[in-house]
Amino acid sequence: MKTYHGSCHCGAVKFEVDAELSQLERCTCSICSKKGALFCRVPPDRFRRLQGEDDLTLYRFNTEIAKHYFCSHCGIHTFGHPRSAPELCLINVRCLDDFDLESEDYEVRLFDGRNWEAAFKARQESG
Repeated sequence: MKTYHGSCHCGAVKFEVDAELSQLERCTCSICSKKGALFCRVPPDRFRRLQGEDDLTLYRFNTEIAKHYFCSHCGIHTFGHPRSAPELCLINVRCLDDFDLESEDYEVRLFDGRNWEAAFKARQESG
C-alpha cells in the first residue's frame, strides 16, 4: 500500500489516501459517465482531507445516498461516498497527482450503474 496525494484542478482542495491501486472501477451511471472518473474505494481511516473543506460543494441526486464532492471553484470531482457502500470513501484516481494512469499497471472493473439495482445485487452475490 502506498500514500498518494490528490487535488482538484485549481489546487484549492487537497487530500491524501493510502491505497493499493491495482484494481480501479469505472461506473456507467449517469453522473459517472459524464464526469469520466475512475475510482478506488478505501475505508475512511485511509483518507485524509488536507485542505479546502470550505471549497467543497456536495451534490446528491436520486436516492441521495451517494455523496459527490466537487471543488466549488474549478468543478472537479475529487472524492465522495458511493451509494453501494456509503461508509467508504470513493476516490477519483484521475485527481491523484502522483499516480500516472498512462504508465501504471492496473485493471479497470466495470460497474453497470445504468442498471444499478441489478449490478449491486450481482456484486453482493459474487462476494
